[in-house]
Amino acid sequence: MEKEDLKIVNRGLEDEMELSGYRLCRWKLVLVGLGGLCTGGFLFLLLYWMPEWCVKATCTRTAVRDAEVALLRSTDEFKRWFRARVRIMLAPGKNPYDNLASQTASPQANDHAHNPSDSAPEKITRIQGDQHVQIRYFTLHSTKYFWNDTIHNFEVLKGLEDLSMTCSSVHSKHSLGLNKNQQEYRRFFFGLNEIDVKVPSLFKLLIKEVLNPFYIFQLFSVILWCTDEYYYYAMAIVVMSFISIATSLYTIKKQYVMLHDMVATHSTVRVTVYRGDNETEEALSTDLVPGDVIVIPSNGIIMPCDAVLICGTCIVNESMLTGESVPVTKTDLPNPQQDKKGGDGDTIYGTEEHKRHTLFCGTNVIQTRYYTGEMVKAVVVRTGFSTAKGQLIRSILYPKPTDFKLYRDAYLFLLCLVAVASIVFVYSLVMKILNQEPVKEIIVKSLDIITITVPPALPAAMTAGIVYAQRRLKKVGIFSISPQRINICGQLNLVCFDKTGTLTEDGLDMWGIQRTEDGRFHHSEEKADDKSLVTTKFVSCMATCHSLTKIEGQLSGDPLDLKMFEATGWILVEATEEETAQHDRIELTYVKPPNQLLPPPVISPEQDMELSELYELSASYMIGIVRQFSFSSALQRMSVVVRQIGERRMDAYLKGAPEVVASLCKKESVPEDFAEVLEDYTKQGFRVIALAHRRLESKLTFHKVQNINRDQIEKNMDFLGLIVMQNKLKTETPGVLEDLRRANIRTVMVTGDNMLTAISVARDCGMIQPQDRVIIADALPPKDGQAAKINWHYADKPGKPSNKPTKLEEMEIIMDDGHSETRPQEQYHFAMSGKSFAVIIEHFQDLLQKLVLHGTVFARMAPDQKTQLVETLESVDYFVGMCGDGANDCGALKRAHAGISLSELEASVASPFTSTTPSITCVPNLIREGRAALITSFCVFKFMALYSIIQCLSVALLYSIGSNLGDFQFLFIDIAIILLIVFTMSLNSAWKELVARRPPSGLVSVPLLFSVLTQILICLGFQIMGFLLIQKLDWYSKPDFYNCSAPHMDNSTNSGTKEERIMNDVNTTLFFVSSFQYLIVAVVFSKGKPFRQPSYKNWPFVLSTLIVTIFLFFIMFVPISGIYQFLELVCVPLSWRVAMVLIVLGNTLVSVFIETVVLDVILWKHVFSRDKQGSYGVSPAGPTPQEGMELYGTKCLSWLCCRRRKVPKARYMHLAQELSVDPDWPPKPKSTTEAKPGPHPDDCSYHIEAVS
Repeated sequence: MEKEDLKIVNRGLEDEMELSGYRLCRWKLVLVGLGGLCTGGFLFLLLYWMPEWCVKATCTRTAVRDAEVALLRSTDEFKRWFRARVRIMLAPGKNPYDNLASQTASPQANDHAHNPSDSAPEKITRIQGDQHVQIRYFTLHSTKYFWNDTIHNFEVLKGLEDLSMTCSSVHSKHSLGLNKNQQEYRRFFFGLNEIDVKVPSLFKLLIKEVLNPFYIFQLFSVILWCTDEYYYYAMAIVVMSFISIATSLYTIKKQYVMLHDMVATHSTVRVTVYRGDNETEEALSTDLVPGDVIVIPSNGIIMPCDAVLICGTCIVNESMLTGESVPVTKTDLPNPQQDKKGGDGDTIYGTEEHKRHTLFCGTNVIQTRYYTGEMVKAVVVRTGFSTAKGQLIRSILYPKPTDFKLYRDAYLFLLCLVAVASIVFVYSLVMKILNQEPVKEIIVKSLDIITITVPPALPAAMTAGIVYAQRRLKKVGIFSISPQRINICGQLNLVCFDKTGTLTEDGLDMWGIQRTEDGRFHHSEEKADDKSLVTTKFVSCMATCHSLTKIEGQLSGDPLDLKMFEATGWILVEATEEETAQHDRIELTYVKPPNQLLPPPVISPEQDMELSELYELSASYMIGIVRQFSFSSALQRMSVVVRQIGERRMDAYLKGAPEVVASLCKKESVPEDFAEVLEDYTKQGFRVIALAHRRLESKLTFHKVQNINRDQIEKNMDFLGLIVMQNKLKTETPGVLEDLRRANIRTVMVTGDNMLTAISVARDCGMIQPQDRVIIADALPPKDGQAAKINWHYADKPGKPSNKPTKLEEMEIIMDDGHSETRPQEQYHFAMSGKSFAVIIEHFQDLLQKLVLHGTVFARMAPDQKTQLVETLESVDYFVGMCGDGANDCGALKRAHAGISLSELEASVASPFTSTTPSITCVPNLIREGRAALITSFCVFKFMALYSIIQCLSVALLYSIGSNLGDFQFLFIDIAIILLIVFTMSLNSAWKELVARRPPSGLVSVPLLFSVLTQILICLGFQIMGFLLIQKLDWYSKPDFYNCSAPHMDNSTNSGTKEERIMNDVNTTLFFVSSFQYLIVAVVFSKGKPFRQPSYKNWPFVLSTLIVTIFLFFIMFVPISGIYQFLELVCVPLSWRVAMVLIVLGNTLVSVFIETVVLDVILWKHVFSRDKQGSYGVSPAGPTPQEGMELYGTKCLSWLCCRRRKVPKARYMHLAQELSVDPDWPPKPKSTTEAKPGPHPDDCSYHIEAVS
């Protein structure tokens, strides 16, 4: 493609795509039409399956701006192709944000009257001369792309965020709303405000399903079999396909209906739209466009769009998006222009950066708080699929394909079968020609070989193991919306855990408080509800600095806030609407201590004497919360402005991360030993929160406080002390992590908590062993001309110091098979904060992968940083699992190979797996089932491969004598043996414990190929043995020799009727031998331990195998005329039947020996596993003489099997090898690593040098 004609859309986003333009070409269309007719429609199907070929075959290349057809290719690893028809819309203007006083009439589009969603305003006032402009657009994945002449590319109009508006401009330019004309004009571009999940009709789904390449192949097979009069088998395949299609249609339709119902429940509601000058009107939520101002009703609403609050406060339940059902307080967007200092702190508005002021689509507004006489108003920012909920639904409707080696290898496997089929096809063609058979017979029989080699039951057989695993997971409370990922869970070798609510209990228990006075710490105190403390600023801060609210009389809010407030023993009172109206102020929340805790009241000199009637109220020490600055994970703090009833001046209280709070306090108020005391608590695993207070100036009035910036409040504070809270480990956490450690599955903690607390919890739960070192990477960004640098220091010394040099390369680099003879005395773990992680990502890219290789604790991580960490771990070829409680983990849960949400709420839609039991016991359960499902998939693949090859060999041998298998023989083999065995061999449940070895990740691995190829050779050998032996026997061509009631045909000729050609001694011999071979390979491939329960515990499989075996032996030795005629068999002498039994027994013994002794014992233990350990750079200690002999034997076997030690494929193994020989790794204590810009100005890489 020419570079200038190639555009990039959604640059830098997850759905980034390359775009090229095409114009329809008439002569190409004619040629394609003729080609389709000549190939019986096959060319049309091929172009339907391949969008790229379709566009290139019917169009010519053109400039993107003139395109009629857009061809897009994703830039991710999947390189998927999409095509879209470019349409033209006639509209009054090109920019939806233009404030056009008068606009033109309804839009028109080529091909269709343009429906922006697909609906258009019916009427807009006319512009002079009825001028219209043409706007080109196309729709892909429920997203509209409009041509932009300025950037010469297509772009997505998301909403008001496109304007990059500042917080102050939201208030100044967008707070008055839109008039009717403006609203209708914008609807041209943004369409209806709805997340329209269209449920396709059954007919559409049927056509889409039937046009699947596999069903087309089945249709070809059925037509071919009918031509050859194989009606019964053809009918059986038709019935199987019908059941498969019906099941698939039912499942897909059900998923669409569920998703549609979930979205449609609250998608259309009546809203009050503000039109300026205090005018409002009722409208449907579908009519909203970005820029509209809506009034939030006091009794709440399910938000139909994303909107930013510009007036008032809302209490919102965001469980649909975050998975956390704790109500969140949303405040109005700060207006920096109203601040006294002007535009200080005016920032660009963004939904993520200002999420504490944004009401998201689908979230439930429970209550509103407001000024008397004023409405709680919000500006609509995004509508439809651009909203947070819309993007979530889009990710479900159009998921990324699952990238897993097994599925890639599956296609390779099918290609191999097709290659085998082609060889046998040519062979059969030659044999038929040599036998001078009719042309029709030659074509039909030769094509029949292809249908035999590629098994029609393969997809059904492959999904059986996954379906059974899904059912077993359901029984232990794990639900999946992406069953294909169960197989991937079998490969997980690293699991990231959120801390709070996942590894530890959800709630925090109050351990104690440590107050300060005159810059010195008091002794720690156990209770905060003591009479002597009730009037202190410390307790007042605990009682007021929170976001609690009363919902239906019950205190509700963040669990930490709840515990803290309950510890004070105070009472929360919310003013009624009538009280608010009397005082003409915002609806206040009051807190007060119970009267029995209060000392006698003392009137201060500053008390407002005019409010003497409130003396009784002030005696009860009531404090009103005037303004709340919500907790921000970015700022790691929250604050409130309060006023004690009867006081003129207000107070500000602050709580948050100790380091942050201390930095906002006057230096003299922070104790000198603050860092030591804090470290002492965090090392013990306590959660520590710091409190601070500030007396505000008397000139700050009530209304000024409502508009002040939080930075003006949160400074020059007085440090009050520390609240110490205990976050207990869940009882099952250490056991589960120990199981994972024994299974060589790395565990990583990703938390928003304090670094030292996280390290302490990691030690307590066994994630970091007592003797292991923890190296903290403290990265600092460039400052004052100095380069970015990382300061390394060791958190604490290991419990068991060792004088020996540390073998650091081992740490947690997981071995697939885990038989590590020697473990180093000491290992090391990196720990870092979110800030350091951000600096390392930006300035130390080369170091990042080395750090995550040994990184165990990631503290103070923001939600997007959790996702970045998962992506980084995946970039070094780890199979990553993520387990979180849903809050702040949604991005990481979606990005990981296997995301496990411990939340049962709607947010679990974002996670492939959801556990109903809120504990991490689900993780080993999921991995065990994943491994079992993966091994089942391999077993089924191997079995189906052997089934195809065995049947193909039988048919090829029979073709050589002008014979074939009979219709009912095929039917018996495919239905009575293959389907029965496949669906029962998949029933083995998972092994009871996790072992230190992972199953192979793909079909193209030496053990699997060795297994399949050896079994093919064995089956081929014994079939040929039977085929040749029978033809050398004296009675082979003597019909008089037979003495049995069953039919017998003369073998002396190959000519005659079809029945005569099928019913012969060779056919009967190969039928019996091959039927037993199917059972033999089923038994040897149906592996049990260490990933699945032994096959003898799978009673349906054992029973099925026994029944088929007994039946085959029965009809072999008791020839019943009816059965023989049905299966088109002939009766052979007893001596040959005994000989067949001996052939079958020989086949069984050789197959079992090769699979269980040679492969599972000798090769696995001495070649594959040890050689793989070599890949990790694990160097065992010097061997004993016996070990030396064993090692010598291993080397010989490795040489025999051509298993030279190579550079490992996985990036993390390769890095482990490099680091094992690096003398400067890990960094020494108290050393510094600096990032220096490269020698070339254009070179953005960094030269890393260590500075001690």
